[in-house]
Amino acid sequence: RQLFLSPSVPGSVPGPLPKPGLPSDRDSPADAQRQSRGAGSPEQEASLEPVAWLEPCGSAQLQEIENLLANDDQELIGDFSKPHLLPTVEGKDPGLKYISPGTLAAVLSGNYSSFIGSSVVVDCRYPYEYEGGHVKGAVNLPLQRDVEELLLERPIVPQEGGKRVIMIFHCEFSVERGPRMCKFLRERDRSCHEYPQLHYPELYVLKGGYREFFLQFPGHCEPRDYRPMEHPAFKEELRKFRGQSR
Repeated sequence: RQLFLSPSVPGSVPGPLPKPGLPSDRDSPADAQRQSRGAGSPEQEASLEPVAWLEPCGSAQLQEIENLLANDDQELIGDFSKPHLLPTVEGKDPGLKYISPGTLAAVLSGNYSSFIGSSVVVDCRYPYEYEGGHVKGAVNLPLQRDVEELLLERPIVPQEGGKRVIMIFHCEFSVERGPRMCKFLRERDRSCHEYPQLHYPELYVLKGGYREFFLQFPGHCEPRDYRPMEHPAFKEELRKFRGQSR
């Protein structure tokens, strides 16, 4: 299950830190925007990983989480254990984290392999779209039951050494199907755990979807092509899968 691994890169997080001001998750207990308390460097702040937050927590621990969130200037992943690894960009839904096509290409090229144990690209398009061209190594999960069976019934376990498991969702444009499936996974994941624990605390959405990624990085796609959802030759398949998605 270790997808897209390649030789290590120098031990620093590439790219800028995530922009403050957007909540890391709609179900976060407090606003993720924080005031800096000193002149510490971003690298020093990003290294703070309070492992105690991963333990089952009662009301006192939840209050501690809220206090820490209010006094730190890093946006944290869904279980509040560490900052987001990948640089993010603004997207349609402020409750989700979006990455650019260039960032996904960097992940596929191994630029983050020192930090990522498993990276899974979840293609939420319909199978005929996926077969017409997709990101290399992406898994096609167009229905909610597909996500539950592959990702929740058989969850990916993080490697020893603290390397991350990240999930990157997309559809054709990443406007509806991809973001909707990303939120579905987070909601189902939350329901399976004592707050704030999660199987998959670090979720992203590919801004612009497969269409934009293919236009910029066709070499990372196979076959090297793009089949739109409303392709005239697949009207019946579109009708069938739209019915199953309701």
